[in-house]
Amino acid sequence: MRLADLADKRVAVWGYGREGRAALSTLRKYFLDKPLSLICSSAEAENAQALDDPTLSIINGDADVATLAQFDVVIKSPGVSAYKSPVPEAIAAGVRFTSGSALWFAEHPQARTICVTGTKGKSTVVALIAHLLRKNGLCIALAGNIGQPLLELLDPPREPDWWVIELSSFQTRDFDGAPTVAVINNLYEEHLDWHGTREKYAADKLAIAARAQHLVVNVQPELLAATVGHPARSMFNATDGWHVHDDAIWRGEERILPLASVTLPGLHNAHNVCAALAAIEAASEECGHGWSLLDFSDQGRAHKIDACAMAMHVASFRALPHRLQTLGQRDGSHYINDSISTTPYATVEALRSLAGRAVTVLVGGFDRGVDWSIFVDYVSKYPPHAIVTMGENGAAIANALRRTAAQGFVLECAESLDAAVACARALTPANGAILLSPGAPSFDQFHDYAERGREFARLAGFDPAAIAQIEGLGIA
Repeated sequence: MRLADLADKRVAVWGYGREGRAALSTLRKYFLDKPLSLICSSAEAENAQALDDPTLSIINGDADVATLAQFDVVIKSPGVSAYKSPVPEAIAAGVRFTSGSALWFAEHPQARTICVTGTKGKSTVVALIAHLLRKNGLCIALAGNIGQPLLELLDPPREPDWWVIELSSFQTRDFDGAPTVAVINNLYEEHLDWHGTREKYAADKLAIAARAQHLVVNVQPELLAATVGHPARSMFNATDGWHVHDDAIWRGEERILPLASVTLPGLHNAHNVCAALAAIEAASEECGHGWSLLDFSDQGRAHKIDACAMAMHVASFRALPHRLQTLGQRDGSHYINDSISTTPYATVEALRSLAGRAVTVLVGGFDRGVDWSIFVDYVSKYPPHAIVTMGENGAAIANALRRTAAQGFVLECAESLDAAVACARALTPANGAILLSPGAPSFDQFHDYAERGREFARLAGFDPAAIAQIEGLGIA
């Protein structure tokens, strides 16, 4: 569906977060006097009133089938589940749903895109890809779920050589794009409250592969089995491709980069580097024998895309906020902000990256019904100094931990983040680390993981504003 197709349709935007704001702004730019509707919460409605748009109707409150059935097309924000009422009922009634990402892809069918999804690490991977390609002299757009909606870049002042786009599972389900290169970084259990089942979650993630010219996947058995039929598939974490071995990153049998040169902590981040380099290599192949057909210097020479040569620039990459972000030291404790951790798998990787240190880890948050056994098993074998559970599912996590055969760690429970930080401060020995790696979403206490990370920084005694900016968003 293209924007022109909306000209004679009754259209509503559902949600007024950043994606919703971008959608509404785009519609108003293309249809100056067209009646539009916005379905949003009371708090969002108050902000939308400031638009002073006489042809915008604001519908305040939860949507129901009757509300949605007034419209031919609803552009819904990613956070609205396609599987929960009233969406299925509205579809049955003839309402068509689309998204900002789907509209962007429809308007840019010829764009060269590297689209990245996965349960964890996708933001780091897209930011790495953009960083490395820019170091090669290319003009790159970095956008999507990482923090800049695609619709904000619908009509760029300059067409970039490559669009590097992060897509969440909410977006891959219906983005309807045809990526030049699609990357699936990994696949674990997450977002069951939105997708309903692990099977639907996996299928929605894998939707990115359907029309990709070149597919790059981790060597996880589930991913390999699900994508075996793709005609142009390459893998990372395989010994004949980009992989980690003997304290270095290798391309097949060639040692490319020592891990000491990777500024990002943890083996999982070394794997993220492999994913980024594999994506760049795939982009090189799609351009034809390593030459970009879009980007030319002032002298008319094409830029060669050489993933092995680009690896050296990993050393100058700066970690993204809220991802194993070292905040500093206060009162004898080191504070590490990993608020992006919304699965137990991510918390385990965070603890692995801090092996050998006295760590108090803060876990818990919004309960999505995810299985915590992998975390329980890990800390039973490799106990941190202490675990403080918190939030909506904190008590359930604590109960699971108490059932372990041997507890080599101190276990405490707290209701809120501020209480958890205070508890951790009292438990952690001198020169130890206090790690916020919740393994759960933030919605029980905060708007999103970024707000949670900023509050953790404030409670620890650091400036929240100074730790929150993602560099490189947009076109550069």
